[in-house]
Amino acid sequence: MSKALEGITVVAVEQAVAAPYASSRLADAGARVIKIERPEGDFARNYDKLVKGQSAYFVWLNRGKESICLDLTVEHDRALLEAMIAAADVFIQNLKPGSIKKLGFGSADLRKRFHRLITCDISGFGDGGALSHLKAYDLIVQAETGLCAITGTSHGPARVGVSVCDISAGMTAHNAILQALFERERTGQGTSIQVSLFDAVADWMNVPVLQFDYSAYATARAGVNHPSLAPYGAYRCADGKDVVFSVQNDREWVNFCTKFLKRPELTRRPGFADNMERLSHRAGLDEIVSDRFTQMSSEEAMNELEMAGLAYGRLNQVEDVSTHPHLRRVPVSTPEGDIQVIAPAAIFNGEKAPTFQAVPALGAHSEALRKEFRCSSGAPLARNTTP
Repeated sequence: MSKALEGITVVAVEQAVAAPYASSRLADAGARVIKIERPEGDFARNYDKLVKGQSAYFVWLNRGKESICLDLTVEHDRALLEAMIAAADVFIQNLKPGSIKKLGFGSADLRKRFHRLITCDISGFGDGGALSHLKAYDLIVQAETGLCAITGTSHGPARVGVSVCDISAGMTAHNAILQALFERERTGQGTSIQVSLFDAVADWMNVPVLQFDYSAYATARAGVNHPSLAPYGAYRCADGKDVVFSVQNDREWVNFCTKFLKRPELTRRPGFADNMERLSHRAGLDEIVSDRFTQMSSEEAMNELEMAGLAYGRLNQVEDVSTHPHLRRVPVSTPEGDIQVIAPAAIFNGEKAPTFQAVPALGAHSEALRKEFRCSSGAPLARNTTP
């Protein structure tokens, strides 16, 4: 696997999902990531006990890191963190808004002291505004951004089934940190980065918001159907299995009617001529499409969809995904034994099974890190300051 970030040191005062996602990807790329945990540990360690007695969230997002427990209300531990930051390239934090500044590690102050340092603050609602002081967990942000309002069925809204706001913020932070590292190569100067969960997912909401702003189009909750393309969704077959398929353009609509439905006259029926008309007559269209799917098994339906040149897939359950032929897994060592995690999406130089470092036990590196970053006149020389 690419180790492009070897030699880069990251200090992360982090918890939960968003910041650990960003720092785990930096660790995967070879960066040294020092994870600062409270004496009781990152609370994500206790989200569940479902992976050999460990949290699925934690073992997913903390491989390859060094764990040290610090009590940042204690002066000696704050001095130790200061020494670590002085020797770091990147500082990431996602504590409750205002907490890190009260402890003396606000990004603005750090950037004044360490001009080459890249700081990344991850929050729920950003650094200003009416809601910026609030704790913000994933479901809260899903609700605030309107994501829940367009997710679910006509019977009511729903939560996206994974922590999409946290993950989106972590991905955004990771991308921004890489940009900042590249910028520092050119200028010698660090960068201050702020990422909020709200902003990360609000960006993903551009299509429904633009549709509303400029056409007053209200995105309807459509279950396992596309809200603004038809036909596009899941249909039940004779064997009780659901198949998802898509019609994205006029050519595919003609092929679908002619080759799959065996009803070419539908392409000329009033109300079905283009996508916006089909959306307005979706109930009648779905009745025709559903009737055709009930006449064949899921395998027969997928074969015919493929022959018609249409995109299709299975409406899989988690157990189906676990054994999916395209799912790549890689081994990771944890304090309770080796596990298999799903590999990250990017493949470097054809290497489909990268090697990852272990998930740390709580405070596994505390003693070694305290010795390395000793808080005395013999402390390591800061490397991110400018003369």
